[in-house]
Amino acid sequence: MTANVNASTPPDLLSTVIDAIVPADDYPSATAAGGLDFLQRIRERERPEWSRRINAVVARIDAAAWQVGGNGFTGLDAAGQQAALASVAGDPEVAWFARLVNYGYYGDGPRPAAWQMIDWHPEPEGGWPSDLPALPFDRAGLITPAELRTRYDAIVVGSGAGGGAVAQVLAESGRSVLIIESGTGPATSVLDHDHLHNPRLDAGLGTLTGPTANNANTVGGGTRVYGAQAWRFTPQDLRMASTYGVPDGSSLADWPISYDDLEPYYSEVEWRFGVSGLASGDPWSGVRSRDYPMPAVVSGSGRRELLAAGAAKLGWGTVPPPLLINSTDYSGRAGCVHCAMCVGFACPVEAKSGSHNTSIPAALETGNGFLIESTTVEKLITDGAGRVTGVAVVGEQGGTLWRREISAGEVIISAGAVATARLLLSSTSDREPAGIGNNTDQIGRHLQGHLYAGALGLFEGEQFGLDGPGPSIATCDFRHGNDGHVGGGMLANEFVPIPASTFDYLVGSGVFPPYGTAAKAGMRHWTRRLERVVGPIQELTTADARVRLDPSVRDRFGNPVAVLTGSVHPEDARTRDYMTARARQWLEASGATAVYSAEPGGPGPSGPSAGQHQAGTCRMGTDPKTSATDPYGKVWGHDNLWVADGSLHVTNGGVNPVLTILANSLRVADHLVNAGG
Repeated sequence: MTANVNASTPPDLLSTVIDAIVPADDYPSATAAGGLDFLQRIRERERPEWSRRINAVVARIDAAAWQVGGNGFTGLDAAGQQAALASVAGDPEVAWFARLVNYGYYGDGPRPAAWQMIDWHPEPEGGWPSDLPALPFDRAGLITPAELRTRYDAIVVGSGAGGGAVAQVLAESGRSVLIIESGTGPATSVLDHDHLHNPRLDAGLGTLTGPTANNANTVGGGTRVYGAQAWRFTPQDLRMASTYGVPDGSSLADWPISYDDLEPYYSEVEWRFGVSGLASGDPWSGVRSRDYPMPAVVSGSGRRELLAAGAAKLGWGTVPPPLLINSTDYSGRAGCVHCAMCVGFACPVEAKSGSHNTSIPAALETGNGFLIESTTVEKLITDGAGRVTGVAVVGEQGGTLWRREISAGEVIISAGAVATARLLLSSTSDREPAGIGNNTDQIGRHLQGHLYAGALGLFEGEQFGLDGPGPSIATCDFRHGNDGHVGGGMLANEFVPIPASTFDYLVGSGVFPPYGTAAKAGMRHWTRRLERVVGPIQELTTADARVRLDPSVRDRFGNPVAVLTGSVHPEDARTRDYMTARARQWLEASGATAVYSAEPGGPGPSGPSAGQHQAGTCRMGTDPKTSATDPYGKVWGHDNLWVADGSLHVTNGGVNPVLTILANSLRVADHLVNAGG
């Protein structure tokens, strides 16, 4: 016998199903916690195309109930309903729906009842500060389309790490600088609390910062919501080909600059933006000219001590991760208050340093800097001789599209590795029909990011604190020198996870199924007893991992969108697996009673790596045949066009790259100003 389900699922059947997924016990069921309202909002406002998908899943569960008990799902007792769910637990669509229901249960609303159930709270011990700031930069520096000038000395495309750093230097040099940002600059209060639209949770609901390949489109770019780990690349990171050779199938190469070239800019960034850390501890570090301006952020109570003991047992060295987060009051901004929501969220007290609260306001305060939001650069404009003369922009105001051409003496592209390459490729001319700077087919190639290694450990006898940000201990012993592997990576304990992410981690590791009383009991027991150790690995580059223009798909403005092709090198997967084994080893030595391999994002991409650490599509070099720019980020063949973001990276290190993006962008800007480009 089969179920007879109409085009829309009856509310009583839907209620029964989601209450079997999250049943009532001492705490509310899914419907009692607002689960129906959550699903209705998703289907009506956010993902209307999911309506049929949800109906089909519920029909599948109802059909299983007929097979289990000879009755529909609503006619079964609780045990029968759990048996029906178990019979289809291997169905990916059923698993997806069960997770969606649980996401709503653990993440929807200002303070779900489930947080009390699992003993989780977002605020620091003692509560939130009473005076939370609004948007941190002076909005007087923002301009409207009507206020755009016809010409500026310089145009900076993008307001993230690279764009902000360059804009400040140029504005302080006396140039008039227009910063163009495709996203908006929402208030801190908009970005500091929403769990379901957080870039760290793959709920399929999008994020408030509108990411493209995990690259946030907002004033400040990814620095608005990043985790802010501020590692330096090591001397070996910039000499990968010289250190390891060039493996077959890779395009591994050395940077055209050395660690010594970057070091003064690393120090400048650490003091200008504010980095908290401990200088000693990384055996691969280069010589430093200055210590950090602030001591390390101390967090992760319980976790840090256990992992330190485990590392000592293994004979591994450890160091607190350097963070672009104030450990004390610094540069007019508060120190970290140790809340449980950091990565993926805007900091409610602006202790986290980003371009939105450092370089961008500094550029605007000179009176020479101007910022326009919600504006997309469609293409670069060239004259008859092929010289870049400005940009063509498009935006939407009051439901009406507007377009403008703006001229400039200098153009700096800092839109992120994917968007920067897309802009250059779609800016064609008679002299450069394949895109500006692309006559040797180098724009868009060598796309990279980071595969991640990691593991999850369960600690039966522990109750970890929720004091954030979380990363408090790391080992750098495996960044290089691993027999049989090219490069390596860093491992650190993770950020304090939000409840919905905790559910994902535990279900993904097979600790409990995504439904039923076992799931609720598992969340109660393990939320404060788990720890993850993760980290990025140094990727080999390949010339075929690249950004291209989609031949058929256009964005809402009619411009071609980027498409990513190619794949990571097979050695990257080997190194990831090697580092995952080290993560497991660390957790086991630290006393975990169960350990699971748990690389963020699963087993690795089938395509190229281009996550939040995207890099490499306009790599710098000394030969136009094998690079897109000169060693200072100037696009070959153009004397007034620069790139200043992760696109320039020849390799991307085995650590988070933001400090290198900032330092190299300062180096580019310094050369542009002081050496005339």
